[in-house]
Amino acid sequence: MLNAKQTFLYGLFFSAITVLFWGMLPIALKLSGDFSDPITLTWLRFCVAGLLLGAWQWQRGQLQEFRRLSRQQWLRLFAAGSFLIINYTCFAWSLSYMLPGSAQLSFQSAPLFLALGGLFFLQEKVNWQQWLCFAGIGLGMLIFFHPILGQADHANMWLGFFIIQISASAWSCYALLQKSLFRYLSPSNILLAIYAYASIVMLPFARLSDLTGLSNDEFWIAAFCCLNTLIAYGAFAQAMRYWQTVQVSASVALTPVMAFILTELVMFFGWWTTLIESSHADVLSLFGMFIVILCAIKVQLISAQSQRANVAKSTLTNT
Repeated sequence: MLNAKQTFLYGLFFSAITVLFWGMLPIALKLSGDFSDPITLTWLRFCVAGLLLGAWQWQRGQLQEFRRLSRQQWLRLFAAGSFLIINYTCFAWSLSYMLPGSAQLSFQSAPLFLALGGLFFLQEKVNWQQWLCFAGIGLGMLIFFHPILGQADHANMWLGFFIIQISASAWSCYALLQKSLFRYLSPSNILLAIYAYASIVMLPFARLSDLTGLSNDEFWIAAFCCLNTLIAYGAFAQAMRYWQTVQVSASVALTPVMAFILTELVMFFGWWTTLIESSHADVLSLFGMFIVILCAIKVQLISAQSQRANVAKSTLTNT
């Protein structure tokens, strides 16, 4: 049984891994647009992640958990897989119309959807201080990406924004369904079932010819996208296990900041300059980044304090 400090540190570690790999993902997806369509690449990501995770779980003897599932729980798994398919495909599709930073900014409606879902469906409490922090995160994101928003073509921007909202809504539904299954399956087995389901469902729509004759660079880009799927969502599942939904959603809000930093590093080293553009952040953008980081840290501290208070209250009541 983990104590409060250990639970917080585990949640922080897995949330940091999630943010790092989700920050790298839009850059890799942008690069993959030259050799694969979103559906085919999404199928490949699910298929490879499913094979690797399945082998790992089989070797550890963890597949017996599936025998205990009821029909309703299997339906939840399939629903979660369907929502994750929509999330993956729409996010990759949106990058045809938006820069990686703009897409990540638009996706920040997902943490709010996730917090609302936790409030209404999982009965997780969100106090006024946490709502204030979410408002600060939203304001900071708008300030941070104001140069990108000003450069976007209006028609493409609104189409991309609409696609991203579909992706964000689907991701929030997936996350809530996943959390409801933690009593029956480990996070790894939940993801394994979803990957297997998605690999089968998407196969008829994938253009496998896109994946033949890849150059060395294209192969490694595709391989990274596949490994990103396994690592990022595995870490996210573990984070949801140790932290409340509202804490994880606040951490995920840092993803655009990570994407910005990584994009600037790519530009600094002169990699893929024909495909990746700098956001040219100014002082005001950096101020927005500061607001986001401050609010995200604050909401985590508030949630941790609330958890400790609840534990202390429960201990006093039992004694």
